[in-house]
Amino acid sequence: MKKEKNTTGLISKEEKNLALFCIDAALRHGAEQVRVSLSKSTLDTFGMLNGELDKVTHSADRSVFLYIFADRRYGTFSTNMLEEASLEQFTAKAVDAVRMLAEDRHRKLPEPIRTEKDAVTGRELGLYDDAYEDLAPEEKYGMAAEECIWGKAVCPEGIRIISEECEYSDSVDDNFVADSSGFRGRHTETSFAICSEITIEDPSGRKYSGYWWDSSPYLAGLQRGKCSGTALDKAISQISPQSHEGGSFNMVVDRSVSSRLVSPLFSALNTASIQQESSFLKGSLGKRIFSEGLTITDLARTCGKPGARLFDTEGVATRNMDIIVAGTVKTYFTNTYMALKTGMEPTVEGVSRPVLLPYSRDGRLPEDGISDAAKIMEAAGSGIYVTGFNGGNCNSTTGNFSYGIEGFAFRDGKITHPVREMVITGNMISLWNNLVCAGNDARACTRWQIPTLCFENVDFSA
Repeated sequence: MKKEKNTTGLISKEEKNLALFCIDAALRHGAEQVRVSLSKSTLDTFGMLNGELDKVTHSADRSVFLYIFADRRYGTFSTNMLEEASLEQFTAKAVDAVRMLAEDRHRKLPEPIRTEKDAVTGRELGLYDDAYEDLAPEEKYGMAAEECIWGKAVCPEGIRIISEECEYSDSVDDNFVADSSGFRGRHTETSFAICSEITIEDPSGRKYSGYWWDSSPYLAGLQRGKCSGTALDKAISQISPQSHEGGSFNMVVDRSVSSRLVSPLFSALNTASIQQESSFLKGSLGKRIFSEGLTITDLARTCGKPGARLFDTEGVATRNMDIIVAGTVKTYFTNTYMALKTGMEPTVEGVSRPVLLPYSRDGRLPEDGISDAAKIMEAAGSGIYVTGFNGGNCNSTTGNFSYGIEGFAFRDGKITHPVREMVITGNMISLWNNLVCAGNDARACTRWQIPTLCFENVDFSA
């Protein structure tokens, strides 16, 4: 029996025409400029609990967002009603509502020369897998079931698995953006994911949990049958944590959580934060602020890779660009509004697919060319290997941070014991000036390509 194509998450020609109808309607009712964004998505999940099918979900979403510029005023509105009569009425009321707002002369659409011209089908970046259309529910259930190790895993003596939750999910997201200045852009992508969380109990009754996941825009790229085993290993590795004295130590941060230390940099490079005096990187453009080992590029237009996109939410064309090179800040993220408000050069609204490049202070890589957590700990000698962050924050104005961490102590390049309930404190600029090493082991499944990192002289509190 031939399977029906699963295309319900894709925008139809009729829906696309209704989005364009919104632009015409808003202009008829007095708007000077309009942008419309039509988003449509579906998500299916198959969840397993202790080896048995526990839940099946199917969700679908469709929405239209209107960005209306009228009488030097600006407002945003959304609806899920896609019928001409409803949209006509909705748009008319939206324009009337905008006229009641305060004036803001800096609100405008981007200049047409800055917008993307080649995002026609939505598939130019190769992020849509036709295999999504052919997957039957039985196959999705099978992928969730094959991940389970309940009743099959062999644990160390005295250790038992008390729960295992596995989930397979897939989705398609389709977005069509258009404006009254002539921009038309579409972005379509699929995603396939598997995750697993396992909880174990040791002989004394203490419980530990481990979690792992993998995802890919392509079904064939999904690492199947490995998440539960990895989650179990992570849970077992946490058994018998020991207290550790506070002090200043080397810190190795695992690739799975290292983006936590990069995120504050991107927030501080946003022109909105700079304009509001809430950025610790204000006035840093063109200056060397960090270690010469810190280089981050945005590979926004890398075909087939998570996070790639041809345009931002304004329709502005992305480009592969330098963010920080050898510690020197090369760009701020400045949308059209902030550019007009501050007089700064407009760029894109934010980062798409940041890639932190490998670095070693001594200029050497291992002979096999692999620089991962194990190799970096070996080079560092001793310190704390951070595998998780438990709360905390970074002050966006000063760059001062305080994060709870968990992980492992290591000595002579080897892990000695788990540690928990420690806190790291410091300042982001100082931290990144203490960068010793950046690996080349970023996970292929992540949008942000941030590898394992090593810093020296990091303050830990027990």
